[in-house]
Amino acid sequence: MSSNNESVKKTILVALALCLVCSVIVSVAAVMFRPAQAINEKANMQMNILQAAGLYDPTKSIQEQFQIVTTKLVDLETGLFVQNVDPESYNQRRAAKDPTVNRVLSSGEDIASIRRQAKIAKVYLVENTGKIVKIILPVHGYGLWSTLYGFMALEGDGNTVAGFGFYEHAETPGLGGEVDNPNWKALWVGKQIYDGDTVAVRLVKGGADRADAYGVDALAGASLTSRGVDNLLKFWLSDSGFKPFLDNLKLGQI
Repeated sequence: MSSNNESVKKTILVALALCLVCSVIVSVAAVMFRPAQAINEKANMQMNILQAAGLYDPTKSIQEQFQIVTTKLVDLETGLFVQNVDPESYNQRRAAKDPTVNRVLSSGEDIASIRRQAKIAKVYLVENTGKIVKIILPVHGYGLWSTLYGFMALEGDGNTVAGFGFYEHAETPGLGGEVDNPNWKALWVGKQIYDGDTVAVRLVKGGADRADAYGVDALAGASLTSRGVDNLLKFWLSDSGFKPFLDNLKLGQI
């Protein structure tokens, strides 16, 4: 009897039954917690937007603070607002993979190594008495080991950096991972993006002169991550990215 209970057939059946029960439990839990996960993901994204703009207050609710932020969609080619798509439901990452709403970048243009770019991008605006005072732009590009996703916040002039930070990456801790260092992020505040029509903001190997209006210290020991950050900013702030939109804002055309 004991020998029969320990047969290979019964062992396999028990293992399969256990796997089935566990998979059902995991599936049910995933479905049950999906709404909560979506809420948490949204709140985390909003917090990162507020942090990039220097507006986050940990003593207040994220939802309350984010009420001052307006989410809009921009046609990257024309730099004009898109009116017929819902900004809240629009998924820019998904759009970048959809051949009907993306564009494939040429090797010469793709300095950020993203391969494909959604034709429509989200932007986040903070207004005061009808005047735009903060512009938060989503940016991404490849570093050493991963694609870095972050936000570049500009003052209302569309040229002065209000803040910069990444919310997702897999760069080496202590090296490329220093993009998360608050001291490094603080170096960006007040820097200028454009010198005339040229993207002039840059990372400087060996350290930037504090009087340099465009230079920020490169990450020590992380040359490839630094180059990736430099390239992704040059891409997203150029005519291939948000420059047409920023130009329209400066000219009062939107």
